[in-house]
Amino acid sequence: MSSQNLKLYITAEHECGYYDDRMTSNLIPDPQVEMTASLYSMLISIGFRRSGNFVYRPHCKACRACMPSRINVEQFKPSKNQRRCLKKNNDLTTHLVDARFKEEYFSLYQRYLNNRHQDGSMSNPTREDFNSFLLNEWKACIFIESRLDGTLVNVAVVDVLSTGPSAVYTFFEPEQSKRSLGTFAVLQQIWLSQIYHLPHVYLGYWIDGHPKMDYKRNFSGLELFQDDEWQAFTGE
Repeated sequence: MSSQNLKLYITAEHECGYYDDRMTSNLIPDPQVEMTASLYSMLISIGFRRSGNFVYRPHCKACRACMPSRINVEQFKPSKNQRRCLKKNNDLTTHLVDARFKEEYFSLYQRYLNNRHQDGSMSNPTREDFNSFLLNEWKACIFIESRLDGTLVNVAVVDVLSTGPSAVYTFFEPEQSKRSLGTFAVLQQIWLSQIYHLPHVYLGYWIDGHPKMDYKRNFSGLELFQDDEWQAFTGE
């Protein structure tokens, strides 16, 4: 199936998760079509993302702030700060594991969200929240876990697709915030792409000027999906 013959639908408007004064709606693929890793690979290449099993692309009447973003791995060169981040985390051991629920993961996830989103809708997550947000049924998801002396400190949730890894979410030990583990997780996914000769790392949506999104501009080789094509980010 191609994007040309896949039916797409628009959801009803609901509150925007990024701006309190805006409403949003989503473009979604035909719910009657079974989602697979190969179909999702095609959709992510034209700006879609997932939350759990829900695949969507923002489609708002009066706003075009959410821009799909990815790193062109061939064009990427680590900055001085990114090289420093790798050196700072050289004492961590990292493994690629199957994405699944474990109390150890959930406990770290709780600490992270309750530290970072104390007053938000993501605080005090349940086990069901963990499963429904991070996992899916397409068997394309892995966890990149990093440990310090055997203790779990970082988990990057990643979909490994034919066009490259897709960064779903990263959560880490709040007490280890000086390690820049969010940056470290993206660098791990670039490394994964290089090993398997995959062209891109998908970073989700970028919003110009939004503090939660601004870190993405720090990665060279950044591309944005604009006017139905991927274009190199110019910083403007």
